[in-house]
Amino acid sequence: MMLGKRLIGYLRADLSLYNEFRLWKDEPTMDRTCPFLDKIYQEDIFPCLTFSKSELASAVLEAVENNTLSIEPVGLQPIRFVKASAVECGGPKKCALTGQSKSCKHRIKLGDSSNYYYISPFCRYRITSVCNFFTYIRYIQQGLVKQQDVDQMFWEVMQLRKEMSLAKLGYFKEEL
Repeated sequence: MMLGKRLIGYLRADLSLYNEFRLWKDEPTMDRTCPFLDKIYQEDIFPCLTFSKSELASAVLEAVENNTLSIEPVGLQPIRFVKASAVECGGPKKCALTGQSKSCKHRIKLGDSSNYYYISPFCRYRITSVCNFFTYIRYIQQGLVKQQDVDQMFWEVMQLRKEMSLAKLGYFKEEL
């Protein structure tokens, strides 16, 4: 291990989180109460997935955790008919998670539900940044991340946390 550069890097990062990650990596779990995940839930995931429509936001978090959330672009599917529940689900011009009038270029589906919820680019980026984090830690848990050492894995986790932080602050790519 190159002590000089890596030590400087660790000093810039949260050393306690690094140690918690190393412990988690030895026996990876998706249990949100383990110290490593608990900190990320508190600092990144919960703030990123907090929306004014809190009941729907909770359902989104559950779908992300269960890997049952689908996101698709709007406009590729034909408009069939408008259901009475369309107001709850938003629409191409109203975000279901914020209730704000926004252009919604994507919609989400939670689990096996037949309902789709239109979401703004801002909400989509927040959701996808959390999904990216979960995908990566699932890969680690399943033993699919083999080419990286524990330090590289940690820095990838830090990069994914940075993406969540930027998303919750409202920074997102306009093309989303």
